[in-house]
Amino acid sequence: MAKAELMNYEKALEQFEVVIGLEVHVELNTNTKMFCGCRNDFGDEPNTNVCPICIGLPGSLPAVNKRAVESSIAIGLALGCSIAPTGRFARKNYFYPDLAKNFQTSQYDEPIAFEGSLDVEVPSGKVFTVGIERAHMEEDAGKLTHIGGNTGRIHGAEYSLVDYNRAGVPLVEIVTKPVLGAGAEAPELAAAYVRSIREIVKALGVSDARMERGNVRCDANVSLRPHGQEKLGTRTETKNVNSLRSIERAVRYEIQRQAHILANGGTITQETRHWHEDKGATSAGRPKSDADDYRYFPEPDLVPVQPSHELIESIRATLPENPADRRKRLQAEWAFADLEFRDVVNAGLLDQIEETVAAGAKPQAARKWWTGEIARLANTEDKEIEALSVSAADVAELAQLVESGKINDRIGREVLAAVLAGEGTPSAIVAAKGLEVVSDDGALLAAIDEALAAQPDVIEAIREGRMQAAGAVIGAVMKAMKGQADAARVRELLVQRASE
Repeated sequence: MAKAELMNYEKALEQFEVVIGLEVHVELNTNTKMFCGCRNDFGDEPNTNVCPICIGLPGSLPAVNKRAVESSIAIGLALGCSIAPTGRFARKNYFYPDLAKNFQTSQYDEPIAFEGSLDVEVPSGKVFTVGIERAHMEEDAGKLTHIGGNTGRIHGAEYSLVDYNRAGVPLVEIVTKPVLGAGAEAPELAAAYVRSIREIVKALGVSDARMERGNVRCDANVSLRPHGQEKLGTRTETKNVNSLRSIERAVRYEIQRQAHILANGGTITQETRHWHEDKGATSAGRPKSDADDYRYFPEPDLVPVQPSHELIESIRATLPENPADRRKRLQAEWAFADLEFRDVVNAGLLDQIEETVAAGAKPQAARKWWTGEIARLANTEDKEIEALSVSAADVAELAQLVESGKINDRIGREVLAAVLAGEGTPSAIVAAKGLEVVSDDGALLAAIDEALAAQPDVIEAIREGRMQAAGAVIGAVMKAMKGQADAARVRELLVQRASE
């Protein structure tokens, strides 16, 4: 549908109530796959991490990955879910060109976790409680690469290549209940919910949670119904959206597209849809099957998963603080303004700053170094900040040297560069290179007198109250001291000279 045919968003909301449902797939970062011993490693050569089990050869027998089960339980507990005393695997039958055995081993009517909820805050500050219907374990499919055509999809492609390295990678699928009442904020809520899931699984340490790699993917269900109608409308499912911005845009587009069709007497087809980032639009995929059409039946080669009460409680005891609660606590403790804190969160530097503060730095100093010079150096070297050879302890020590007056910010940047070059700790570098700020008033006065001798008019200007004239002398002193002077102390001594 052309964008010109979309209904105005505000008009769509006047006529219809929006209902969304989200299915988030989380790849677990186990060492091996869900049902075999093949490596779970992103980026390896195609079809090198495969075995008879994950490519479905006859006679091969799967075995459940223990750590994947424990990670799944941790996710369920973090979402406030009940953990099932018994969970069974089933075979989900469908045409799977990217699963050689042509069925997916998943959980159907006995998921590992069920009946939870998650409070999600949208940009306006409003908090929605999203019901979690279930979180179940399954395996990922392989990766298809379509060659030819201009869409990157199978339609129009000349042929396709399949990489089975990802086939069998452990997945947890988290399914929400229908979310009503979000109104105009439904697109923002969808993105905020997925962001919250990503933060939780990353905090748990069970997933790398990198959306650009497909570690977290979202299927967004959207339906509309006239205001006052109880029956839910026909839904569409936009598949495998893997960025927060795209999730928000895809949900908004579907609301407008469906509203246009319904307002003009049409009907919505229950189908999967594909999101096109370049066009900002969805396109039809395949008719969406109900569960019965997948012909689920119990997996005969796997015994039920029966986690003990002791195991569940031991996992519960290790759960980290909820990321949203942690953010609120840290912002209050650090007294950061909303914009300052938002910059820290958006830069992904919360952990580094917390560790730096714990190592003895003041919060504002920790924020200044991480979001300023360290971020600049990472950008200059085209690296992730985590890849730089600087620790929270180094940054805390650097901040303390500046705070104590032993070095200034300019020297601090020089010291940081030396730390990144592997020359030692900040204190050791300052001592070895003699970088400590000159605090001897005698030495500073001598440098001031030498600068004044070259610029005699400055003293009279200062006496007349024109303090901007002091800048030239201060600059000359800093140059003479190779930057190792306290500019504020130089100014004080200069004013004293002028008053004599």
